[in-house]
Amino acid sequence: MAVTLSGEVVDQYERFSLYNSPYPAHDRGCAVDLYPGSEIAASPVAGEVIETLTVDCPPKPYAVDEDHLILIDRGPDVARVLHVDPAVEPGERVAVGDPLGRLVRSGFFGRWVDNHVHLEFRRHGRNLRRASGSLPLSVGVDVTPIEWDGTGEVVGVGPTHVRLDAPDAATSGFVAMASDGGTPLDGGLVHYSGGGSLTPTDGALSLLGTPVGTADGRDVVWNDVALRANGVRATGLSLFASRIPFGPKIVFHDGHGFAVGDRLEVSIEPTTDPVKLG
Repeated sequence: MAVTLSGEVVDQYERFSLYNSPYPAHDRGCAVDLYPGSEIAASPVAGEVIETLTVDCPPKPYAVDEDHLILIDRGPDVARVLHVDPAVEPGERVAVGDPLGRLVRSGFFGRWVDNHVHLEFRRHGRNLRRASGSLPLSVGVDVTPIEWDGTGEVVGVGPTHVRLDAPDAATSGFVAMASDGGTPLDGGLVHYSGGGSLTPTDGALSLLGTPVGTADGRDVVWNDVALRANGVRATGLSLFASRIPFGPKIVFHDGHGFAVGDRLEVSIEPTTDPVKLG
């Protein structure tokens, strides 16, 4: 049994990712992170709220101490929603688009991760609180692969990331960075163990002329590679699908010295010392 999230639902959000997280449900695309571009979380599902739960977060100076789980019974299955401070209570019914509450800056996030709604689905009778056990999940939208030559101008910075200006994307709808062979990629290259292909494929994948992984359907196993920006070692590349101006996000776990306006050239090379965060 698999669940497909409709295009009408996904279109409420600016970005989505099935694999760009170390959380267990993302390992094989059994969860999706939805980025609304606002602090209010619109419900991605319709159903009855059956439980809300507050949990402690790992202590992070940039994040809150508590995160939240909202369980919504859809009838055929139960939706698990994370990273939203609930403004709903058990017994309430919600429709798609109804406000669930405010997004939280969770201690489960890396510092470079934007606030988002985490969504997954479980069969009735399964443990609804455990991190594993969710159903395979797909999104009912087409994603256009966009080529990138590894260069760009810094248009946004954070303590542990930079964002480059968008490659030329003369298209509407969702786009994602393409491998050298035109496969739209998803996940944390290479800092998260698992990656994904937003168009199922099989075989070797390369990016910027370097083999970076092997695809088996939607799942990608990353090779041991290192990323450098203007020769500076980076943690990895954050990959996702976006329907707003698309620009690569480069992660530097221990900080960086770049500023808005800098021109960067990114290279990828094999290594025996990859950065692995989860």
